[in-house]
Amino acid sequence: MKKTLSSVLTRKSIPIKYALTAAFLFCIQFSFAQKNGSWLQFTPPAGQANGKHIVLVGGDEEYRSEEYLPMLAKILSARHGFRTTVLFAIDPETQLIDPNYSQNIPGLEFLSSADLMIIGSRFRELPDQQMEHIHNYLFAGKPVIGLRTATHAFHYSRNPDNKYAKYGYKSMVKGWEGGFGKRILGENWVNHHGTHTKQGTRALINGLEAADANPILKGVNDIWTSTDVYGIKSLPSNSNVLLWGQITDGMTPSAAGVWTKSIMPIAWTRTYLSESGKTGRVFTTTMGAATDFASEDLRRLVINASYWAVGLEKSIPARSNVNFVGIYEPTMFSMNGFKKNKKPADYK
Repeated sequence: MKKTLSSVLTRKSIPIKYALTAAFLFCIQFSFAQKNGSWLQFTPPAGQANGKHIVLVGGDEEYRSEEYLPMLAKILSARHGFRTTVLFAIDPETQLIDPNYSQNIPGLEFLSSADLMIIGSRFRELPDQQMEHIHNYLFAGKPVIGLRTATHAFHYSRNPDNKYAKYGYKSMVKGWEGGFGKRILGENWVNHHGTHTKQGTRALINGLEAADANPILKGVNDIWTSTDVYGIKSLPSNSNVLLWGQITDGMTPSAAGVWTKSIMPIAWTRTYLSESGKTGRVFTTTMGAATDFASEDLRRLVINASYWAVGLEKSIPARSNVNFVGIYEPTMFSMNGFKKNKKPADYK
C-alpha cells in the first residue's frame, strides 16, 4: 500500500502535532529552491550523505522531464544519500518552466561540482556560456546517465556553425558524427520502432547481464512502460546491453508482446573517451517519460545505475528503496502538454 503523509498522521500511535513538526523539519532540511526559482536542490537527511552530487538536466518538449527529474532527485537524496540539483528549461521573460523554450537551462554551472550528470533533454540549442559547462564536464570524462530523448539532446538548427554544434544529433563533424548521442551515449535518434502513442515497451532482461553479474539489475524484475521502443541501428563494441525492448500491442501493462518486429536494446552501459583522453562511465535507457516512472523497477534501474556511474556499485542495495517522496502524479506525454505557469519550486 502506498504510504502518504495523511495516512501516517491518522495512525493513533503518532500524535499529529509531533508528526507535523517532524515533517516540517524534514522538509526544511531536505529541500530548498534557489532564490530566483530557476532550479531545485535537495540535500540528504543528516548523517546519510554519501558525498556525491548529481545534477539532473531537463528540457524536453514531450516526455515531461520537468516532472520526473525532481521525483528522481528526491528519491536519490532522501533514500540514498546523494545531493541533487535539478535544472529546467526556463523562459527568461516569465521565469516559468517552458520545455518549448530550447535556449535556456539555468544552473549548468553546478556541473563543475557534479559527480554525475543525468540528462533527459531534447533538441536543446543552448547559448555558449551554458553549453560550455556541459562541454567542460564531458571533457573531464565524468559519468553520464542518458534518459530517452538524451540520444538527441541537442540540435543546432539556428546556428549550425556554432562551436558546440558538434553536439547536435545531426552533426557530421569528424569524430562527432551523430553528436552527443552517438559519441557519448552510443546511439543518437533513429526512429520509433514501435507505434508512438499506441504501443508500449516490455523490458526483457539480458540473461548474460543478470543481477548476479551486473549490480545495476539488482532487484529489477519487471518493467513495462507506456512509451514505445526506440529504434537502434548500432551500438559501439564496448556496449553491454542490460535490457532488450519488446513492443507491446497496446498501452497497458497486460498488453501482449509483438513478435513480428525485432527486439531492440533499451538499456546499456559503456564508457566514452573524452577529448582529453579520459574515459567516463555511461548508462543509457531509451525508456523515460514521466508516466514510465510509475514503474517501480524502472526507478530502481536508474537509481542503481546512479550508484554504478559514480563508482559505488558495491553499495547498491539488494532491493533499492525507490518509494516516492511525496505525491507523484505524472502527466501523460504529448507535445506542448506540460503544466503551464509552473515554477521549479512547485515540484519541490
